[in-house]
Amino acid sequence: MSGIPLGVLDLVPVPSGSTAAEALHHSIDLARQTEAFGYTRYWFAEHHLNPGVAGTSPAVVLALTASATTTIRIGSGAVQLGHRTALSTVEEFGLIDALHPGRLDLGLGRSAGRPQPRSGEPAAPGTPVVDGYTPNGLRIPPRFSFEHLLRHPRIALQQRLLNLPGAQPQDYAEQVDDVLALLRGDYRSPEGLEAHAVPGEGADVQVWILGSSGGVSAETAGRNGLRFAANYHVSPASVLEAAEGYRAAFKPSAELDRPYVTVSADVVVAEDDATARELATGYAPWVRSIRTAEGAIPFPTPDEARALPWTEADRELVADRVDTQFVGSARTVADHLERLQEATGADELLITTITHGHADRVRSYRLLAEEWQRR
Repeated sequence: MSGIPLGVLDLVPVPSGSTAAEALHHSIDLARQTEAFGYTRYWFAEHHLNPGVAGTSPAVVLALTASATTTIRIGSGAVQLGHRTALSTVEEFGLIDALHPGRLDLGLGRSAGRPQPRSGEPAAPGTPVVDGYTPNGLRIPPRFSFEHLLRHPRIALQQRLLNLPGAQPQDYAEQVDDVLALLRGDYRSPEGLEAHAVPGEGADVQVWILGSSGGVSAETAGRNGLRFAANYHVSPASVLEAAEGYRAAFKPSAELDRPYVTVSADVVVAEDDATARELATGYAPWVRSIRTAEGAIPFPTPDEARALPWTEADRELVADRVDTQFVGSARTVADHLERLQEATGADELLITTITHGHADRVRSYRLLAEEWQRR
């Protein structure tokens, strides 16, 4: 399994009692250390109005991280196109690529609150699921509905603050087409006018699409022959559908002659299973804060997490995420990751780990890398 590369997805989590500035310093340190551990990519997510997550601008954090690392690929997981234009995205990443050529991944995603219809029925997963498990034992939980989040006033506020007043949201697939045209240098407006992004045009970046289902994101990635990231850590119920939808839509391009998929997973590794479970205690209330639309809380200590009120409704709200977080010793977690890779056919895996203590987080990545390289 060491032939399957591991990457890092970092939300820049803010632990309780800490600050956003400290979280950013810790993330840059983690990028340096995971580079030494042998991870191949380091991606930053984009989130807004979350007290416990400081990753609001992937491009800004990437520029800082690029100067602190030398070989690991760095990228966005993902730039939310609903919050910016194709031109601003290409120009921002063009600036970074101009100083750090050949290391940049431009991951593109859709912002929350912008549901778009699919062009057809979701692809039936090639891997069967019986009683919530694939034949090799990977957990595929019941589907979680995000409709209540999309209707929440906080999400509407986020859209109002992030979007230009009066601007009509552009179709996501069209935005991706514009990004690709600007990177190639052949952009033309509907009126036939040229536009050239400098820097940006000709930038040596890998373009990825991130998606949680077999819908518009998977279809857009496949149609354009781009790399695709399927989000098991966000929407584990639909990861098989997402991967299969992408593969079904894939058309060879100048970039790729076959589909290429990475799959994300939430992971906590420690010296033994019991220690790992203790470190992961804060995960359930942290997910609850996201699922209730209050915004991610600062990640609590185990004692703080145990002191928070908890109901059966809370448990049901986060069950799919908690049941699919891989927690344990390096051997235990690596076994889970092997099942994930086999069930999805992933070419790479993308690891996201959140603990309250920075040293515990670094150790988790180190122990996993050591075990993965032994396989």
